[in-house]
Amino acid sequence: MEQRSVLAAVSDVSRVRAGHAIGDVLIVDDHPLMCDALSATLGFAFGLRKVRVASSLGAALANIREEGPPDAVVLDLSLPDAEGVEGVIALRRQAGEAPVTVISADFNPGVVSAVIGAGARGYVLKLLPRAKMVEAFSRMWAGETVVPEGYETLAPGTDEAAKLARCFASLTPQQLNILRLICQGRPNKIISYELSIAEATVKTHIAAIMSKINVRNRSQAALLASKARIFSR
Repeated sequence: MEQRSVLAAVSDVSRVRAGHAIGDVLIVDDHPLMCDALSATLGFAFGLRKVRVASSLGAALANIREEGPPDAVVLDLSLPDAEGVEGVIALRRQAGEAPVTVISADFNPGVVSAVIGAGARGYVLKLLPRAKMVEAFSRMWAGETVVPEGYETLAPGTDEAAKLARCFASLTPQQLNILRLICQGRPNKIISYELSIAEATVKTHIAAIMSKINVRNRSQAALLASKARIFSR
């Protein structure tokens, strides 16, 4: 019965394949059982020719550098080396035009807004029945943005999170590294030491960060990063 439901949900999969050539997918999740379930579900439903798996953001980025960009990315926000919108920003930059879908067990309207603002194609709940999950991926891989049911009515005022995330998505990888250390309370001298760059270079990057996100000091930058869920959910 469940298999028939899955097949019914992807009656238009041939259109997705023809229009968007989704055949190679990278799944980024540190839970082996979740990776296995997603690999089996998406592989069967869409006839994927290749499914890659990475258990951390660093491993995912290394995989893309070594094997090239996939056709699509599926990302859990809670990873050993990244927790928040940072993963979306990094993978959107590294994976080129490949759509990035966040899959999560949590439904926080502010996080959904930030994720979409950072450039994700959609936000899918892990607890969805298989047929509904496959349908969501079919729609996203056909070009539609998909969010959890009821998000529009539950999330008034979350446009700010999306707008902030778009600003932070313009930061370079090094600027994101520096911003992370700023949020951890590191002074410029320690940031310089930890990143092996000159202190004057740190100051230049901080000035660029503040210009891009339109703040006047480090404290405001850290506050906005928190509001946009860049380094945490």
